[in-house]
Amino acid sequence: MRDGSPVVHGFPHLDAVRSAITALYRRISYDGVHAYGTSLLPADAAFSDVDELHPGTQRVARALVQHLRLPDARMIVGFRRMEHAATVELAAGPEYFIELNDRFRTHRRDIGAALAHEITHVLLHRLGLEHPGTRDNEILTDTVTTYLGAGWLLLDAFREDATSSQKLGYLTPEEFGYVLAKRAFAFDEDPSPWFTSPQAYSAYAKGRAQALRELRQPPLTAAGLLGRRRYAKDRRYAGDHPGTPADPGAPYAFEGGGEGLRVSFACPTCLQRIRVPVRGRVRARCGLCRTVLECDT
Repeated sequence: MRDGSPVVHGFPHLDAVRSAITALYRRISYDGVHAYGTSLLPADAAFSDVDELHPGTQRVARALVQHLRLPDARMIVGFRRMEHAATVELAAGPEYFIELNDRFRTHRRDIGAALAHEITHVLLHRLGLEHPGTRDNEILTDTVTTYLGAGWLLLDAFREDATSSQKLGYLTPEEFGYVLAKRAFAFDEDPSPWFTSPQAYSAYAKGRAQALRELRQPPLTAAGLLGRRRYAKDRRYAGDHPGTPADPGAPYAFEGGGEGLRVSFACPTCLQRIRVPVRGRVRARCGLCRTVLECDT
């Protein structure tokens, strides 16, 4: 939790975020991901200053447990002074103990955001899904929270002005926006009306722009003219120089040569690598997320 400290912006963790989305699909499958087709509704996380603290916190925790499909998990929530926003004790269950930073006693509108992250830790613990190292594991948790429909709360907790700032979670605001946009494209959803923070809406717009660019990169047929020209040039070079290492800045890579030339690229939905033959117009279906991709190879 950053309160008053400078907020990091941009996309410094984008590779780790993409890896987290792929890991989620691989662990719970297309059907498992699509069981979360509806995001947590704002009313389920609403918390006004007139609500009683502990009953209100338990109500929001129950709503998140139900949303994240943890029906037999019970969250016991308390408050204490600490450096971080919250912490959860991961054990065998069914009871899990969550402690929230004392500041949430008076900043109750953000209790849902803090709980969403911690309860997702419980979900990942039960799934046995984790990444090595604290950094990557926290990025995984933020990403899964957002992709499964509760992380818009974390982005909405972001506020920044000339004299103060607040942000929850490890991802930057724009990275939260990116994951939200990926979810929005996959589920035909528009989260923008839910934001109460103007800064959150701006970050979502920037993240969405990054996600849109990934829908318009070669060899996808939606790619723009400049991208298509560069792709054609790289394709000719790969055909003439088999085995040449790919340009690390390109969103695709060529393999083989001659009649066996193939191109690999990231699925714009689940981000796993897809390989298709270079033979003009090709329709590819991602085996992980079932997205059908129109390509011009």
